[in-house]
Amino acid sequence: MFHSPITDIMKGVALGMMAGIAIGCCGRKMYDENPKLKRKASKAIHTMESMLDTAHYMFR
Repeated sequence: MFHSPITDIMKGVALGMMAGIAIGCCGRKMYDENPKLKRKASKAIHTMESMLDTAHYMFR
């Protein structure tokens, strides 16, 4: 049977998406149940936004 590189890439993409969905569902449940985790996640998101803004400014 012939396997093309595109087929292998698509299998990897599909597997990665399925794993991401599973982790997202578990993470969402933990996030909803834990108020301390909500605050930490909010701070982490704010920090990432700040880093991306800084990087965007640096590459101008």
